[in-house]
Amino acid sequence: MSAEPHFTRHAGAWNMLTVAVCMALLGCLQAQELQGHVSVILLGATGDLARKYLWQGLFQLYLEEAGKGHSFRFHGTALTSTKQGQEVIAKVLESLSCPRDTAPSRCAELKAQFQQLSEYHRLKTPEDYLALSKDIEARVQHEGLREAGRIFYFSVPPFAYAEIARSINSSCRPGPGAWLRVVLEKPFGRDHRSAQQLATELGSFFQEEEMYRVDHYLGKQVVAQILPFRDQNRKALDGLWNRHHVERVEIIMKETVDAEGRTSFYEEYGVIGDVLQNHLTEILMLVAMELPLNLSSSEAVLGHKLQAFQALRGLQRGSAVVGQYQAYRGQVRRELQKPDSFHSLTPTFAGVLVHIDNLRWEGVPFILMSGKALDERVGYVRILFKDQAYCAQSEKRWVPAQSHCLPQQIIFYIGHGELGGPAVLVSRNLFRPSLPSASWKEVEGQPGLRLFGRPLSDYYAYSPVREQDAYSILISRIFHRRKDSFITMENLLASWVFWTPLLDSLAHEVPRLYPGGAENGHLLDFEFSGSHLSFSQPPLEQLVLGPDSAPMPSDFQVLRAKYRDSPLISAWPEELIARLAGDIEAAAVQAVRRFGKFHLALSGGSSPVALFQQLAMGHYGFPWAHTHLWLVDERCVPLWDPESNFQGLQAHLLQHVRVPYYNVHPMPVHQRQRLCAEEDQGAQAYAKEISTVVTNSSFDLVLLGMGTDGHTASLFPQSPVGLDGKQLVVLTTSPSSPHRRMSLSLPVINRAHKVAVLVMGRMKREIAMLVSRVGREPRKWPISGVLPDSGQLVWYMDYDAFLG
Repeated sequence: MSAEPHFTRHAGAWNMLTVAVCMALLGCLQAQELQGHVSVILLGATGDLARKYLWQGLFQLYLEEAGKGHSFRFHGTALTSTKQGQEVIAKVLESLSCPRDTAPSRCAELKAQFQQLSEYHRLKTPEDYLALSKDIEARVQHEGLREAGRIFYFSVPPFAYAEIARSINSSCRPGPGAWLRVVLEKPFGRDHRSAQQLATELGSFFQEEEMYRVDHYLGKQVVAQILPFRDQNRKALDGLWNRHHVERVEIIMKETVDAEGRTSFYEEYGVIGDVLQNHLTEILMLVAMELPLNLSSSEAVLGHKLQAFQALRGLQRGSAVVGQYQAYRGQVRRELQKPDSFHSLTPTFAGVLVHIDNLRWEGVPFILMSGKALDERVGYVRILFKDQAYCAQSEKRWVPAQSHCLPQQIIFYIGHGELGGPAVLVSRNLFRPSLPSASWKEVEGQPGLRLFGRPLSDYYAYSPVREQDAYSILISRIFHRRKDSFITMENLLASWVFWTPLLDSLAHEVPRLYPGGAENGHLLDFEFSGSHLSFSQPPLEQLVLGPDSAPMPSDFQVLRAKYRDSPLISAWPEELIARLAGDIEAAAVQAVRRFGKFHLALSGGSSPVALFQQLAMGHYGFPWAHTHLWLVDERCVPLWDPESNFQGLQAHLLQHVRVPYYNVHPMPVHQRQRLCAEEDQGAQAYAKEISTVVTNSSFDLVLLGMGTDGHTASLFPQSPVGLDGKQLVVLTTSPSSPHRRMSLSLPVINRAHKVAVLVMGRMKREIAMLVSRVGREPRKWPISGVLPDSGQLVWYMDYDAFLG
């Protein structure tokens, strides 16, 4: 009977002991956490970015985190001497500001505390980094603290990254158990190759999870609110956020300032590298990506963003328009000591049309635009919905801000402009949005203020309760390890894969000149059709060039001349393609009027792509129903292979026009699951089809190109195949892969009523000069054998190929 109380007494004592031990352990853990020390090292601490934004951001971090378990020390570093650096830092720290609701006496106290925790070091040699590390370790040990981690913020030019990274890795990493975070500012390369090289260099010193690549636009309050807004309004947006309801998306950043003082940067990166490839592309991803179920998971957010990158349709030359404000080249000459003859091709304005090839966004145009010296300073994202309603009563009887016939739009207003600050606006005839009331408040009406054609009263409008600087937000997220607010290496390289081809295609493009500011008028307005974007107004013509003027595309008309005793038409690429497309349409209309049908044979390769797009999008009078399309040549690959000429024709022309199925004649290169096997007699079959369908085997028009070795169609130098004889179609061998080809022969080409040869690009200049001088030697230069027996040969050559 006495055993039970004895056991109970011991059990109670044991429970009390357990609780005591747990409380002691918890106290130890809390004490250990309280002793966690964080060192923030700001590299380039005396620079412009640091003085304007970063010191203020670090002060804000201190205000938010002081007393929450970590102690801090802020180390400003630069190449400047110790005395000079200390003087600069002291002035910066004096200018720091506190939140508006902080009493002046409390603000002075907080600033004094921060100043006590901030110091300057000169960091120039590996020994300096080692000394800094020892200083941090000694201070932590002296104060009886545990080192939690170190943040290195690189506010220095990218060319200095590798050397600094090497010094940190070898001499200034924290000890075991402490973390390292390295913060990097854009630009992250000029193109895919340089970005890959920079990533490889930094990857040899730091792990990916240690690196935080900053795009400060991701810290702007409205941009940071895009995903949370989509998440909090899922119920309303689930049925709207797609191609069935969205008409278009505009992502815009306009500036009134020019590039004066930054021309060395702009000459290297231009407006696309400065704004579109990073800021606007990141916003594009936030709008277009699939919304993760768990928005607090950085891994999920970054994974969905990468999927959106992978769905972007490749950009082409016709995807963009570019401009340059008139004073820019003079600024470049002065700042970079260039001669008076120097003319820059750097765009200071760009509009780009982007498409996303997935089920949600197929066919929806995303317009990205930015520029210097424009009429206003403003940034916004505008999602415009399709007007799918018709209102039977007149507009004067519509209920204000409720009619379904009013524009329906959601606007993420990043800042400046008419509103003056950040805001989220939703048309009242859409839905009342949900935003966190602790951080967003409804905007009071401002009589007379109109946004995007409607009074402010037409919108549910919200602004932040307290405006915060982007860098303050991002520095806080670095401290809290929120990686989804930063650029991963995978997403960075995916962005450059997307933008690099367009940058390459624009490398020699002469941008449209614009005067700047309100005087731009409608000069920079652009419009789009399908995948093609162009300026709405033709370029202004300069009848008399001033002493400081360089020839522009608008100063040249289409040049008509002779080339190899045949007509030559030369112009800038866009004008040349437009002229060729017009000539083909005229030939088609004439042939159909006379014979009821038009037989057109088209070459493959990259040069005709722009022509196909022009024909598809701009020639609605073309008699496609009576047109037969043939291939001049074909690679011996399956027709669905990206290398296939037919696949290129299908992607850029056939899917956009209505050509009867039986009027399309692909070359039979893939038969019996074999490619161009002699015994399958594909060439003979195509020849028979031509003989049966085309009168006298004479095509109405044959479009050819010219290779840098003088080949045309798939007829190559030093090869007798297809250059003479009675064969209409032949199998040939190319020096480049895929080597096996099928081609029309030179005799059937020369039977055509008209042959057009399209030659484009500076790389064709050398062969164009050579071919202009040689006689008819098709075995050396097959193109020299092109001369229709009784038809017409016309050369279409852009200025780069003709003039170099």
